[in-house]
This record gives sequence, C-alpha cells and structure tokens, in this order.
Amino acid sequence: MDVEVVHDSSTYSPFCNEIINDIEDLISSQDLTPKDRYSSRKNVKVQAKKKNKIENQPPIPIGENIPGTQKIYIGTWGCAHNSSDSEYMAGQLAAYGYKLTEDKKEADLILLNSCTVKSPAEDHFRNEIESAKKQGKHLVLAGCVPQGAPKTSFIQGLSIIGVQQIDRVVEVVEETLKGNTVKLLGTKKENGKKIGGASLLLPKVRRNPLIEIIAINTGCLNQCTYCKTKHARGDLGSYPPEEIIARAKQAFEEGVVEIWLTSEDTGTYGRDIGTTLPELLWKLVEVIPKGCRLRLGMTNPPYILEHLEEIAKIMGDDRVYAFLHVPIQSASDAVLSDMKREYCREDFENVVNFLREKVPGITIATDIICGFPTETEKDFRETLDLCGKYKFPSLFINQFYPRPGTPAALLARVPTQEVKQRTKRLTELFHSYFPYEHKIGEIQEVLATEISHDKKYYVAHNKFYEQVLIPLKEEYLGKMVKIRVVKASKFSMIGEPIDDVVMPGLRAPLEKGIVSGVGLEEGVDDKWLYGLIVLLASVLLRILWNYAYL
Repeated sequence: MDVEVVHDSSTYSPFCNEIINDIEDLISSQDLTPKDRYSSRKNVKVQAKKKNKIENQPPIPIGENIPGTQKIYIGTWGCAHNSSDSEYMAGQLAAYGYKLTEDKKEADLILLNSCTVKSPAEDHFRNEIESAKKQGKHLVLAGCVPQGAPKTSFIQGLSIIGVQQIDRVVEVVEETLKGNTVKLLGTKKENGKKIGGASLLLPKVRRNPLIEIIAINTGCLNQCTYCKTKHARGDLGSYPPEEIIARAKQAFEEGVVEIWLTSEDTGTYGRDIGTTLPELLWKLVEVIPKGCRLRLGMTNPPYILEHLEEIAKIMGDDRVYAFLHVPIQSASDAVLSDMKREYCREDFENVVNFLREKVPGITIATDIICGFPTETEKDFRETLDLCGKYKFPSLFINQFYPRPGTPAALLARVPTQEVKQRTKRLTELFHSYFPYEHKIGEIQEVLATEISHDKKYYVAHNKFYEQVLIPLKEEYLGKMVKIRVVKASKFSMIGEPIDDVVMPGLRAPLEKGIVSGVGLEEGVDDKWLYGLIVLLASVLLRILWNYAYL
C-alpha cells in the first residue's frame, strides 16, 4: 500500500486524506538479468574506497574505531514489510552496541531503506543520498531500489545490503565505517529453494512498542507489467508457521497488543511450503491474548478467492480485525489483462460481495491506478462505476508511474493532463460520500495504539479497523476503551470514553527504543536464544579483532 516514512496509515487527524498506507509493493535497462541475479557468483564484494569518493569525509578518531560505538540514523520509505526490515536492522545494531539516533546531523552513518513502488519515493531516496554525501556521512543503502537495480548510477560506490541479507547489517555497517564498500545482494535458500529471508527471531527495535509487524512471506507469484518490486523481492518465499507463531508469542510477552501480518501478497502465503494462509491464521488466533488484535495485510484477488469461507470465519473472531486490503487497480477487464493481474472485475466483486455478506460491517480497502498506458476513457468510466457502486471507505488513488525495466514503461503513455483529470474525477467521487456519519451514537470497543499526527488525540481502531480518535489521556494508550461515537468526518470518528479501560495483553510494553527479546525470563524460543548467543559471540570476536589492529 504510503510511501514516506511508514506509520500506521490510520494515525491521521480528522482532516487528513487517508486512514492507512498502501501496503502493496508495485514492480531498467539497469536491472540484473535473472541469470545474473541468481547465479552462484560471490555475493560479498569488499573494496577500499578512494579518499576522494566522499568529499569532507570526517576522520574517525582512533578511540572511535571500536565497533559498536558510533551513532546510526535509519530512514525508511515504503510498505509495512520495509518498516519491519528497518526494525530488525535497528535491533541488531542496537544489540551490537551502536546508538540509534533520530537526528541525521549527529549520526556517524546513515542507513537508508528504500522503496521502488513509485518514482517520487525513489527521487526522495536519491536526494537523501546526495544530502548525506555533502555532509560527509558514511552511507549504507537497503531496500528495493538497490536490490532491484544495483547498477543504478546514483548508488555506485556505496555499501548495499539486500532485502534478504538484513541479518548481516552489523557486518556491512562495520566495514563501511572503516571506509570499505560492501555489497550483499544474495537470495537465502534452503536445499536449493528460496526461503522467506532473515530469521524472524532476530533482535528488533519496534517503531511502536505496541505494534509488531511480521512478514509472513516475501515476493509474489505475479508478473504485473507495471511492478518493479518483483525485481527486488522476487518469487514467493514463505516463512515456516512455527517461526511466525514464535515471533508472535515473543511479541505478546513484550507487551505488544496489535500484530500486523505483511508481505507483498499475504494471500499467497504457504503455497511454496505446503500450507495455507487460513491454516496459519487459525494457529495465530490461538496465541492472541484477550483484548489484543491481528490485522491481515494486503492480498490480491486471485489468491484469496479459494479461502473466502475460512477468512470470513477467522474475521468473525473478536481478536482479528474485520478488515482486508484487496487492490483492484482497474475495473476494466481489458486493462487488467494488459497489467497481467490474473483476475477480472467479476472475481474482485465476488470477493467483496461474499465478505460483506458473511462479515457484516467489514472494511474493504482497495487501490486504483489512473492512466495506465492502455486505459481508455471507457475503461476509466468502468472504474468510476465500480468505486461508485461500493463506496470504499479507504481508496488509494495513484497516477501511473512508468518504472524503468518494466514492460509497461515501454508503452505509449496517456497524456499527462488526461491522467490528472481522471485522478481528479475519481478523487471527487471518493470525497462525495461519508462512510461514518451513520455511526454517530454507536457504542464501540476500540484499541488505542498511537498518537495522531496533530498530537491532539490517541488513535484507536474498532473491530472493523476504522479510525477512532479519543482523548489524549495516558491511561488510554495500549488499552481497550469503550466509547460512544460523538462525531464523524470523512476519514475517522471521534469517541467519548464511557467506561473503565481494559488492559489487554500479557504485560506492559517495552520502552521505546528497547531491543526486543532482551530480558525475557521464560518462554523464549531456543532458536532465538541461539541467534542471540551467535550475535554476542560475533560482537566479542570483532572487538578482539579490531583491538589487535589498533
């Protein structure tokens, strides 16, 4: 699905324009060929930097050469999957001893985790690189831009860590601080088969201590003609159910009250390892404490159709949000065919109609791309018709961006002014209806997890993942609160608490910035303990090695 620094898309004030971010990762003559990408060549390349590569490079005093003593700034763009990756990288760096900072100016090294869905996000990424260079900062690049197009000119001469190599971030950062360039772009495999990626049981630092983001799989099964993320995330690779369950249990032990399941397409989960999304969800429901909730991430229509009965039953459980993000992109079958979306309008409508019937009140969010190269006025009117029919409370409207190296980028484009007009017409339709006015006076139970951007409210969500703003009183954060809806706007409701709060979960959450997993007394998975021991041993060996050369 928003592609600035990712926060819960629902943390907007009553006057913002969206309630959640688009968690769908969409996919250059610069891209690696499949042969290059998956060959058995070495993945690590260490090169001594020339002194004139980065102007004004500050010398690090001899005492500061000790690994783990520098300050690191991490910037993130893109989907919830990217946000999760950044949390894991932050956790490993903090566990090693590096200090995380939110001030780029005081950082010794800047780590930028990029998104390649849209051109503006990539432009912002490039600008941040140039800014960091001018300040003489050490740089490490991560995410879908360098992974999908490592030959891109503006990332040459800089350290790169691939989307499946985030468990080696300490190694990359340490070498970069020494003045070396490191590139890790390999794909993780077991028995010759792609897996989900780095272990889910690594240390992490959650952006929000109340919310755990779990990537259940990486990559997808589609070949959408406009999508560049496929170049970076590749084909489907699912995590084992037991590893996902272990991560969820650990999160709840640390005071998390809300879990987000994310991936490029959650509906495809398990197809490569002999299981299914519903099987995973039923196992997860068993370990969710009373008062806590789970949010299922984006799924494309073809892969959720066969699971509709089970998904409806699962969303009937009070611990699961009755919310689903199902992007249609266009309501024209001709355009969908040109996009290689592998479904038709009727398939999408079957999903929406079934879930609305079986799960009354469910929130269905969807995405639209305006101005795909083959979209005609007739095609666009079909999209307007569908959006008018269903009046989606969450509608993500995007103009088409030609991404280098994708088939759609080679097609003749719809004139820019026409694309803008179509975007404007769809936006006006979206703003013509108000989905929450009929809820004024309702009594709801909401879970408060964040502070609104205007700092005036806590942001909470009801069973249908609809945004409800409640008073900014500390005792409400992280709690289940019974409220009466007293006001509604286009994007949210305002709730007035009417009863005592309920403390969900197992214990108070970790303090912001604390590394996940440290200090648990019992119930910690053996695999996690093993990973921590390995990390600590690595720290000791590297410190001894560095002292030997001081």
